[in-house]
Amino acid sequence: MSNHPPAQKSWWKEVVVYQVYLRSFLDSNGDGIGDIPGLISKLDYLKDLGIDVIWISPMYKSPQDDNGYDISDYQDVHSQFGSMRDFDQLLIEIHARGMKLIIDLVINHTSDEHAWFVESRQSKESPKRDWYIWRDPKDNREPNNWESIFGGSAWRFDEHTKQYFMHVFSARQPDLNWENLDMREAVYKMIHWWMDKGIDGFRLDAISHMRKEPGLGDMPNPDKLPYVSSFDKHMNVPGILDYVYDLCDKTFNKRDVFTVGEANGVSSADVGQWVGDGRLNMVIQFEYLSLWSSDPQNRIDLAKLKDVFTRWQAALEHQGWNALFVENHDITRVVSKWGDTEKFWRESATAIAAMYFLMQGAPFIYQGQEIGMTNTVFNGFEDFDDVSAKNYFKKRRTENASDAVIIKELAPISRDNARTPMQWSTASQAGFTTGKPWLKVNPNYLQINVEAQDEDPDSVLNFYRRLTRLRRENPVFVYGHFELQLREHAQVLAYTRDNSTSRALVISNLTGRSASCDIGEALMSGANLVLGNMKSLEQTKAETKLELAPYETRVYLR
Repeated sequence: MSNHPPAQKSWWKEVVVYQVYLRSFLDSNGDGIGDIPGLISKLDYLKDLGIDVIWISPMYKSPQDDNGYDISDYQDVHSQFGSMRDFDQLLIEIHARGMKLIIDLVINHTSDEHAWFVESRQSKESPKRDWYIWRDPKDNREPNNWESIFGGSAWRFDEHTKQYFMHVFSARQPDLNWENLDMREAVYKMIHWWMDKGIDGFRLDAISHMRKEPGLGDMPNPDKLPYVSSFDKHMNVPGILDYVYDLCDKTFNKRDVFTVGEANGVSSADVGQWVGDGRLNMVIQFEYLSLWSSDPQNRIDLAKLKDVFTRWQAALEHQGWNALFVENHDITRVVSKWGDTEKFWRESATAIAAMYFLMQGAPFIYQGQEIGMTNTVFNGFEDFDDVSAKNYFKKRRTENASDAVIIKELAPISRDNARTPMQWSTASQAGFTTGKPWLKVNPNYLQINVEAQDEDPDSVLNFYRRLTRLRRENPVFVYGHFELQLREHAQVLAYTRDNSTSRALVISNLTGRSASCDIGEALMSGANLVLGNMKSLEQTKAETKLELAPYETRVYLR
């Protein structure tokens, strides 16, 4: 058993989080768009799944240029999703079931329709002019050569005042100027308004982009490109922590709320500056997202995955907490990337689940992940909705690429893969809506849906239910020390979780081939198999030399 000091206990370390992409979850009124009443109707489903915290994507008033991440009013609900009365009822219903609610906090940018920006662009003398980042043209064009994350220039010209404003994301998402203290105070006031409502925390969108490199200088451009990728100029720039600490000090630290920051560019080496006492509770790290290749033939790089996970486990064991995830609204479906949707769909979906879910940290489940939803099928430009995909389409068309080629390039990487409607049943449109869905339903909903899996003991859904129960009933899976095992094994990811009274061993074969491994007497002695994804679970003994089937996973406990 472990001699490592136990992690300090906190309620938010013990939770399982479920991310709801509201637009795609469940439509209650037949307009083809998921909404708050639809979510309310499925709260018992989420409670039964073992969820403690529900995180919902932006439901604020918005022109929906970037599916709600372009906010025009932080204190109102977009009419497609319902009303503030619906939101208040959602909060009541979630709390009545012993669950908690966190919402997206998008404060790197607003919509160009937000009242702050409307006033800011009125004139150069506007009191809110400096709430955003405005610059004069340089040589009759953009102030610098930075490229937007969504493609094209990171600047848009405003004809009225003859200046450019910065937009790191969409051209309709002007960046806020965090140097301006009045703007900050307005943001803090808004945050307190939501906390006064009784919400339980925030997921902070794009928080590592809030500071831009002083001077806004050009990127090196030896290839003479129109615009150059500018992440280094606006992602985790020195000085960003001053903003983060001020934000925490003025808002979150005054309440017992749960905070998780989307922290692109933050490494395991410097994450200790972001999380811990008086700081954020955890961050969503991007380091292992680089392991997602745009080449659909490339599978999981297990050696790199072990390295990244292990470093983050060590970095956060006694400071902050890991946000454990393999899916969200910005990345493709994991079973399509790391698993096998043709021969071993159920096995790979469950092996990946056990692999990440039982590490130290708070597991996040993205809607549909719990039933093994896969990437979708794209037949034409009209099947894409994501703004970055549309921009890519337009760019490649100017380069004379055919639509067939563009679709082939986009299909394995498009964010739309994760945003197809939730597959509830075999009913029309997967039971998501009685109308026309805003985004095409994945055609495999007839095989993959909640209804089909609910009563099947061997389903992906019921495997996730067993995972949440196992974690809830055994504190070793929450607070136990993490240690990687079989580091050099080319097929298997294995680790132990230890505390003063228990030891758990999690073993996952993450390949489509059988795998042999020697665990050793010290780890297997006295261990009982408590979870597996093969039907022969009852006959599997705790032996030191294991023969694992393709994508087999086992969890032992003593």
